[in-house]
Amino acid sequence: MSVDEKKNSKRETLEQEIEAAVAEGTADLEPSEAEKIREKVRARVLEEVERERRIRTAAERRAEERRRREEKRREKHPEEGEMFQRFNRNFRFQHIVMFTSVILLIITGMPIKFPDFVLSRFLVNLWGGFHNSTIVHRIGAGMLIYFMVHHLFYTVLSRQGRRDFVLLIPTPKDARDLVQNIRHFLGKVPEKPRFGRFSYIEKFDYWAVYWGCVIMIGSGLFLWGESIALKYFPKYILDVAHEMHSDEAMLATLAIVIWHFYNVHFNPDRFPGTLMWWHGEISEHEMKEEHPLEYEEMMAKRSKQEAAEVTNR
Repeated sequence: MSVDEKKNSKRETLEQEIEAAVAEGTADLEPSEAEKIREKVRARVLEEVERERRIRTAAERRAEERRRREEKRREKHPEEGEMFQRFNRNFRFQHIVMFTSVILLIITGMPIKFPDFVLSRFLVNLWGGFHNSTIVHRIGAGMLIYFMVHHLFYTVLSRQGRRDFVLLIPTPKDARDLVQNIRHFLGKVPEKPRFGRFSYIEKFDYWAVYWGCVIMIGSGLFLWGESIALKYFPKYILDVAHEMHSDEAMLATLAIVIWHFYNVHFNPDRFPGTLMWWHGEISEHEMKEEHPLEYEEMMAKRSKQEAAEVTNR
């Protein structure tokens, strides 16, 4: 029997089951009324079956694509092992919005701080002049404000956001890990510290961004609405906001270029970079090296789930 014949046979069987069920339920009704109900039920059931079939087919297709990508990746990097989802889609979207806004703010804001540099003049001309550069800077500022609001809601309203926020709070272990890491780099101890989901480096990154956003957005709003601010505050408040905005921008730029880019992209273990910001996945090898405590916790949880499934069978 061909594939089409099998499909037609299954469809006929389904229609017969529908007819039998509807006939039983409409036995007490008038024939004309029963026929109308029968047609409605048949159309609705077939529509739902077709919808479920499409969903299942699409889901199976995506699963198959993921499986093939995973096989290709393992062929190229057999030592990496299993891939784990570290950051969900929402978090990755926030990160993309944030770094896009920060890049726009840096390349439009630094020329204002250092107007005599050749590169500054080039960047201003790239946007078509100072006026256009200012517009792009404010677009970047709007994106940063949106990111901050989005992240606050994500942290409060989502389970994973609340969990990550709690895990990002510094603890005494972070201080001990820092000391042990320095001693490890100096060759004093052979073992490097074992990190959980977030190391002290990632916590520093997170809280630096948090603090930086508060200062940059707060002072930037004063500068953006200068005429309004002067109605309610003395001019020296605006001067203070200007210095805060300028100096924090410089500090943030140096932190991103020197600290963050090295740890995430230029570190010899990661060079020439990582695409975790795009797909949110981390390999088993990286998990064991960088987040061994989290890996052990995940494996223990998986073992419990597998044991529970065996018991339920």
